[in-house]
Amino acid sequence: MADEPIIDRQHEREREQERRRLQEEELKDLEVEARRGTRPLEGYAGGHTTWVSAQDDAVAAVEHAHDAEASWEASKRQARLEPEPEPEGERD
Repeated sequence: MADEPIIDRQHEREREQERRRLQEEELKDLEVEARRGTRPLEGYAGGHTTWVSAQDDAVAAVEHAHDAEASWEASKRQARLEPEPEPEGERD
């Protein structure tokens, strides 16, 4: 069993590489999220869609007015590893 220290060092090196890779990916994600603007539709091939013009009406604009801000705040909380706040109606 003389190889165990070598294997342990190799595994530790692999774990450290994976941690660095994940940190780099998280930084890339945060950088992309920090840039506001329109996003391209992923996988859009110009085919049939179920989107209807009624989804663009004033009611939808009011209903989803703060979705972007809420999503951005949730992303920042997640990056800081903070727990999600409890919804207003579910507190004791």
